[in-house]
Amino acid sequence: MTRPRVVICSPALTAVSGVSTHANLLLHSPLASEFELLHFQVGSEGRREGRVRKAIRLAGSPFALANFLRRHRPAILHLNSSMDHKAYWRDALYRRVAHLLGIKVVMQIHGGPMPAAFLPLRRLAGVLRRSLEASDAIAVLSSEEQAAYAAFCPTARVLCIPNAIDPAGLLGAIVESDRLRPLRLVYIGRLLREKGLFEVLGAIARLQAAGRRVVCDIAGSGPALAELEATALRLGVRAAVTFHGPLFGAAKAALWRQADLLAFPTYHPEGLPYSLLEAMAAGTPAITCAVAAIPDVMEHGVHGLFVPPRDAHALAAAIAACDHDRTMLYRMALAGRARIEQAYTVARLSRDFSRLYHQLLGSAHAISGEILAETYVQTHAEIHAKKIHTETHVKTHVKIQSETHVENDVETHAEADRPQFAGVKAKAAARRRPD
Repeated sequence: MTRPRVVICSPALTAVSGVSTHANLLLHSPLASEFELLHFQVGSEGRREGRVRKAIRLAGSPFALANFLRRHRPAILHLNSSMDHKAYWRDALYRRVAHLLGIKVVMQIHGGPMPAAFLPLRRLAGVLRRSLEASDAIAVLSSEEQAAYAAFCPTARVLCIPNAIDPAGLLGAIVESDRLRPLRLVYIGRLLREKGLFEVLGAIARLQAAGRRVVCDIAGSGPALAELEATALRLGVRAAVTFHGPLFGAAKAALWRQADLLAFPTYHPEGLPYSLLEAMAAGTPAITCAVAAIPDVMEHGVHGLFVPPRDAHALAAAIAACDHDRTMLYRMALAGRARIEQAYTVARLSRDFSRLYHQLLGSAHAISGEILAETYVQTHAEIHAKKIHTETHVKTHVKIQSETHVENDVETHAEADRPQFAGVKAKAAARRRPD
């Protein structure tokens, strides 16, 4: 029997990009046994081109896609987009090309502002709404996004299909951290201010002033590198921070496994960060912020800790709590790995898209796909309600912190706050979603 063809669009498969990672996972997943998966490269990432060559490519890209689709005759075009003006409107044009050729389109959104904030003027919002509703299906990464898209374009088919990873290279033994050695923090990813890295350096300075021994490994590249290095020198923590540059494969996996804690107080418009999923699979709990899809994955005090964004003092208090209670850190490491193995593997991702593809093609799997879609809506609506509850508790916790704040006395502050950390529950119940 001939397998239906699906074209997956993304930047170059060799690019250092979350979307490229996602495309690679799909192309090499069990989906390939049910569908003939083809790749069509879009975007500038992974290309070396000057302005003139780029302009020519952009002008000709809809025609290049049309020729590719005519030649291969796929049943589905899977666009991996984001709510970025360049990416989204390019992909809206690609969707139109596909529909003119009678091809179904899945529009998967990887982060960016919610649709109501993307084009806030009413008459422009209508343009966006009609554009989104033209897709045969919209896949988003978080319960919050699913609720926002469903409210913005009620007639659209919106599914929450979170990112996933292949945890195979990350599953070493998890052991309780040695209290006699410094607590080891890690960050792996793009070096951007919005990832909270300057707050990490500020927290390390506070912890060292309070007598805590903390070291940090930062791996990646990005526009904030020079300023981060200068800030580490200015704060007197340069000796405690190692900048590794980009790491891949076994070197990256080794860094995850040797770390005690992922320091990731992001306020970037994330989708679902691969760094969080990889860290949890490796047994490295995270201190992060309750943004985007993160609360769907993590429960505060169970898999890691939430802190408010742009708050180096709260971050330092959370790190101090983990340093003091290495047994708590060990419990969160075990729970985090179990969470990933339960709901964030490539096998689950493959099943989700298999159901969706079959549903769009009207195959025998269509009925189960409809049931699955309804279940997603119900389950993720519940998660969204619980996320609001979580954010209220985190804000309350931060207010208490502020009222009891003692400058440059992080250790005392963290000891006083530990019961509060244990009690703030982020009931982001994504683990209740069906396989």
